[in-house]
Amino acid sequence: MKKLLLVFSVLISMSIVAQPTSPARSSVNPAYAPFYHGVASGDPLPDRVILWTRITTSASSDTVQWQIATDANFSNIVNSGTETTDASKDFTVKVDAAGLQANTWYYYRFAANGIYSVTGRTRTAPVSGVNNLRFAVVSCAKFPNGYFHVYRDIANRNEVDAVLHLGDYIYESGKVSAVPNDTTRNHMPVDEPLTLAEYRIRHSQYKLDPDLRECHRQFPFITVWDDHETANDSWRGGAGAHDTATEGNWYVRKDAGMQAYHEWMPIRETIPNNDSVIYRNMKFGNLADLIMIDTRLEGRDQQIQGLMIPPTNTELNDTTRRLMSDAQMNWLNGEVKNSTATWKIIGNQVMVAPLTMNSNFVNPDQWDGYPYERKKVLDNILNNNIQNVAFITGDIHCSWANDVPYDSTIYNPLTGAGSAAVEFVTTSITSGSELPGFITSSLIQYSNPHMKYIELTKRGYVLLDVTAQRIQGDWRHVSDIKLQPFTTTVGASWQVNNGERFLRLAMSPIGARTGMPTQAPDISTGIGVVQPNLVSLHCFPNPFTKEIFVQYYLFNSGSTTATVFDKRGRVVYEQALPGNTIGLHEAALQLEKLSKGNYVLQISTPKGVGVKQVLKVD
Repeated sequence: MKKLLLVFSVLISMSIVAQPTSPARSSVNPAYAPFYHGVASGDPLPDRVILWTRITTSASSDTVQWQIATDANFSNIVNSGTETTDASKDFTVKVDAAGLQANTWYYYRFAANGIYSVTGRTRTAPVSGVNNLRFAVVSCAKFPNGYFHVYRDIANRNEVDAVLHLGDYIYESGKVSAVPNDTTRNHMPVDEPLTLAEYRIRHSQYKLDPDLRECHRQFPFITVWDDHETANDSWRGGAGAHDTATEGNWYVRKDAGMQAYHEWMPIRETIPNNDSVIYRNMKFGNLADLIMIDTRLEGRDQQIQGLMIPPTNTELNDTTRRLMSDAQMNWLNGEVKNSTATWKIIGNQVMVAPLTMNSNFVNPDQWDGYPYERKKVLDNILNNNIQNVAFITGDIHCSWANDVPYDSTIYNPLTGAGSAAVEFVTTSITSGSELPGFITSSLIQYSNPHMKYIELTKRGYVLLDVTAQRIQGDWRHVSDIKLQPFTTTVGASWQVNNGERFLRLAMSPIGARTGMPTQAPDISTGIGVVQPNLVSLHCFPNPFTKEIFVQYYLFNSGSTTATVFDKRGRVVYEQALPGNTIGLHEAALQLEKLSKGNYVLQISTPKGVGVKQVLKVD
């Protein structure tokens, strides 16, 4: 994505020649203790759903109870159990709660040592008889860029069945807050994460955002990763933003990013004990199959380097280059071909429809860079006369409504003839547009008449409403992400009718939805609000060899000290920590001089102390 600014700058030059006060937004709420990161759910099936939380504890392991009920008061608990967690899972808890009824809303919570988490709300997928589905389609949330208005808007409206996140849930890049006078949006750790410990810290910071936390609490998420969960412009064997000379082995880094993702996200493992496979089909009765694919890490070959790739480029036309593995491609085409649902919705990271200027492909990171792969998917659709295929896409930080032509040279933009499918591309939550201001939608549309709607600058999401007659997408845009409060407007509404392969302008925006159940209450009556002075959120790796990273939150300003005691109670290490103001802080403790063995790490302020047992190994 970083290349697009330069790409379009070059393209435009050639084309001309040719023709109120904000609160802290990443905060630890003492009422959430010890489940400071909130609760989440995901991957709903007709009889089960994933439930997630994380416990902040000083113990080496902890046991967490969970309950799921049909009502917010938990008077009708339908399933419950216990899970044990420890540092190997970063103290996250993930439960596949089974024995549920299809197409039903539920409420859930966790408990430890007699203290309940906040209550979450989720729902199961339908089996049959469903006549309407509604999803919020989102992607690309860069924490330092601004506030997560999109998540808050989705949570407040209370109208969707699930949130579909198409990747870049976290960003590995970006350091300093772009929000004036709000340093709480600075990234942690300050540098790009390379290790498992650092990716865990980054996920922890995002889950402390109250807008994201609330959206997770009210709706199940269905997610796939894109590149920024590991590194910019990643592929299976590397990344454009990864330098092995200074950042180490790519596969070690990729594995760390994938492991942290699975620990911190309410996603079901497709293959047990295999973090690398996330493509899966989520069935919503007879109305829709939601086919989530991985075009990023699982099988992608390296992107073509350079700008404005001509269609005659040798590498571009190499039929051995892959956007996904052959196994995934065969699975995808099989799922689409064998689907009995009215709609086949393909959740996808990068844009499928071609994007050209001066007959050259602009962005080789998207499907344009892998035309043989796109041809295989479209051949499967057309050769088998498969109707009602709609792609949903993120990544590009702009709003697009596209027909997907099989061959752009014979596509008719007036009638839609020659289109194989349609595509709803959501803009970003906060990630900035990488196109210069003088690039206009009309300029792009001139070279790409299959693109029916283009908006290049606004942040937001797509509200996707599905019935047997049509799928409609509303592009909802939020106001300035650097300011509170915010407003939301509808930028455009486009639909595809059952039996057609092209988009039509919708007559009006999607209407209000009635009959939604009560939202999960904000604070459970089981939670006691006791405000400590300090909360130690992270301490890892543990065991450690040379250094330990600590992430901690101060409720009051004051000097903070890290002290390490040996098993005889002697002080063997002491360090004043840099963070002493209210808010979230991090520090690295250099402990390579300690002998191997057990120690106690203490983080202290004048008003509070947190302790943790740690183990030094060779």
